[in-house]
Amino acid sequence: MSLKGKHIVLGITGSIAAYKSAILTRLLIKKGAEVQIVITAAGKEFITPVTLSALSGRPVINEFFATGDGTWHSHVDLGLWADIMLIAPATASTLGKMVSGIADNMLITTYLSMKAPVFVAPAMDLDMFKHVTTQRNIKQLQSDGVIIIDPGVGELASHLEGKGRMEEPENIVKILEAYFKAELELTNTEQDQTNTEWSQTVIEKGKTITEQYQNVSEKNLLKKKVLITAGPTYEKIDPVRFIGNYSSGKMGFAIAEECANRGAEVILVTGPTALNITHPNIKRIDVESANEMYSASISAFPQMDVAILSAAVADYRPTQQEDTKIKRNDNEDITIKLTPNPDIAAALGKIKKDNQIIVGFALETNDEENNAIKKIEKKNFNYIVLNSLNDAGAGFGLDTNKITIISNQGDKTTFSLKSKFEVAKDIINTTLFNKTVKTDINNPNKSG
Repeated sequence: MSLKGKHIVLGITGSIAAYKSAILTRLLIKKGAEVQIVITAAGKEFITPVTLSALSGRPVINEFFATGDGTWHSHVDLGLWADIMLIAPATASTLGKMVSGIADNMLITTYLSMKAPVFVAPAMDLDMFKHVTTQRNIKQLQSDGVIIIDPGVGELASHLEGKGRMEEPENIVKILEAYFKAELELTNTEQDQTNTEWSQTVIEKGKTITEQYQNVSEKNLLKKKVLITAGPTYEKIDPVRFIGNYSSGKMGFAIAEECANRGAEVILVTGPTALNITHPNIKRIDVESANEMYSASISAFPQMDVAILSAAVADYRPTQQEDTKIKRNDNEDITIKLTPNPDIAAALGKIKKDNQIIVGFALETNDEENNAIKKIEKKNFNYIVLNSLNDAGAGFGLDTNKITIISNQGDKTTFSLKSKFEVAKDIINTTLFNKTVKTDINNPNKSG
């Protein structure tokens, strides 16, 4: 339980997105957090305190005074109790009050008393969100140290479509989990900082984590369909043995999550891996062998806008697969005859249409760039993502990668060692939205 024992003050304001706060509360409680909800009067119009109290296991705070006998709710005590404050959803009105310090409700007085970092997830109609006043308030809050969880793009309460949807609860929980993990790491490594330096370090870490984990501000893959292959393939020798490789699938899964976060419909064809997906826009197809991956990929590709082929597919499989376990015999050698597997990348390259994009991968051990360029030409790729086992921190099973992206136009971009989540962003930004080459996904005929 990754949030076990963490004290979270959850502020809820008057937005239709308040229904998401019930889901958010439930997820936080399941992760082990203690959640104290503070709701505005307008927030109660959208979701009842009874529902929220049942989910959190605590009375919901709304008024300054609890009863008529003189007892009151201490916003100061809440500010000292909390490990973080999260306002989700946050309306345009609440953002303005936070900036100006208008302490006319319990939520704002709690914010002004808060000693812990504050996360805010705005939710409002697209015109309200993009209004110069709202944007000015957001910038001021960021300058004040508030961590903004940017809203997503989609259908809004007005039935218009645009930016203003509160980030999904599952992703907000991810952000908080990553924040607390990073905070613990900072505690273990940077204890010599002053309180001021420490606070600034924590705030900056929170901003970085939020940018990494949340949906990107522009859903630039909306209505696009993306095929991704990931993981290894296993080629059976007998019922208990196989030929395989060390691929974990981490790179492909990170790319799938990134594409889905940007609004794409993703088909993820994956070989055997222990990894799980979290985004509802990802349809996962589990396969074992190269033949199975070939069939699934060939079937899906004609309907796709993009194929990103990150799987480590076995080049060969045993010609004969035994029905029973091969028994050990110390007096004789065993020879396993191999036959080529179908070349998934080349097969997709042959049927690729002009408006489709294929991004291939090349993991090399020598003569890296020349081998990658030959692969682009041979398999009709638009781009190839090259990484080398000679680079420390890159390769199978790791959480980091170091890549070079080469286009079929000869453009080359090399990136530093990064987490695979960050590498996924670099791959999408460079291969699908690089205006210097002829492969902008939203304008396939555009020439750089």
